[in-house]
Amino acid sequence: MADSIGLFYYFNLLAWIDCMDTPKIGLALGGGSARGWAHIGVIRELEALGIKPDIVCGSSAGALVGGIYVSGYLDIFENWLRQVDKRQIFHYLDMSLLPGGGFIEGKRLIEYFREIMGDCNIEDLDCEYVAVATDLTNGREVWLRSGSILDAIRASIAIPGFFTPVQKGEQWLVDGGLSNPVPVSVCRALGADIVIAVDVNDGMISNKAKKIIQTGENIKEEDSVELSMLDRWATGLKVRASTLLTSIFKSEQFKPGLFDVLSSSMSIVQDRITRNRLSNDPPEVLLHPHLSAIGLLEFNKADEAIAEGRACTRRHLDALEYVLPGILKQQSDK
Repeated sequence: MADSIGLFYYFNLLAWIDCMDTPKIGLALGGGSARGWAHIGVIRELEALGIKPDIVCGSSAGALVGGIYVSGYLDIFENWLRQVDKRQIFHYLDMSLLPGGGFIEGKRLIEYFREIMGDCNIEDLDCEYVAVATDLTNGREVWLRSGSILDAIRASIAIPGFFTPVQKGEQWLVDGGLSNPVPVSVCRALGADIVIAVDVNDGMISNKAKKIIQTGENIKEEDSVELSMLDRWATGLKVRASTLLTSIFKSEQFKPGLFDVLSSSMSIVQDRITRNRLSNDPPEVLLHPHLSAIGLLEFNKADEAIAEGRACTRRHLDALEYVLPGILKQQSDK
């Protein structure tokens, strides 16, 4: 009997030591709209290396990809992204001119995800997950850790001016990138020992955007920083009143359109906030996919973004091996 009790405590001690030797890994996925598809490539490459996060936290596009990943539907989502074209994406963006704090309700897109992937409560997931949103009334970050994962994602992706805010109780929630673009701090708070962070907005303020904002240099409209399907939709609205406006205002100088201003402004804000947050709480590994050629609203460039996500992860193998030597060694021995 005494020997049995001794063996019981011995094996429990070994298990406890083994847990102590295995670091808790957090994955912080940043916002960046269409550039967020690079997160899929990062996750795929980490999986190939044998790295599986215990905690996944995301803002905006990072919350979307991270939420679908922890729900177990990343394969379905990736296949859909690789096949969808601009016209289909336009169909899922339920645009409206009615007042509501944004042009896009987002209901059609979320309902589509609900149909093909179902929904689940965050607290029922095997992996810890947090979607970060921002309280519109006071600017504080809000951690969505329970309830419908699709509702949490919808709140986190509510880019101001594009998507309408989401009401949760007495709060109105918008894009998490406004308060915590790359939520390393959330992973830390949940107990992560090692944090791998992905910032998809590195270099997002392109030379063209700088020219538009700083110099007002004449640039052809088709070359503007974010001439996407949303820009063309807005342009179509302007054409209806072109006869009257042309007779009143005549100018050959290029001026940034509505979506140029909104997307470039969001880029600048997120870039400044990200630099500040990461300098105060740096992750063990920071991945910077090169995505400056992909516009914030070019959702149809999934192949390019995913490929760069994988390539970027491979470029950081030395850093990953340094912080996770045991895990990568086990994978290489297989």
